[in-house]
Amino acid sequence: MDLDTLTNGMRERVQGKSGLDATVKFDFGDDGRIYLDGTTSPYTVSNDDKEADCTLSVKMDDFVAIVKREMDPTMAFMMGKLKVAGSMGIAMKLSSVLGG
Repeated sequence: MDLDTLTNGMRERVQGKSGLDATVKFDFGDDGRIYLDGTTSPYTVSNDDKEADCTLSVKMDDFVAIVKREMDPTMAFMMGKLKVAGSMGIAMKLSSVLGG
């Protein structure tokens, strides 16, 4: 999967949702990033490199595995494949937001 496919998929997942009241950045290193603004209604999704309330750093392949439910995000975190900077509370809310 490429960044455009993941970005469009994120837009579809969060379409019409609100209530996160935070910004989140998924940082894939050299492969780019996805920026989710949960302070807007509906949420907005871009590839901007802005400051966020919570930044999740993960390889794109691992992110795809998490989204496809082939990898548990908690296990990815414990194994060091997923790193969280900023609010852990926001990171924990993401499963309900992105859960489909």
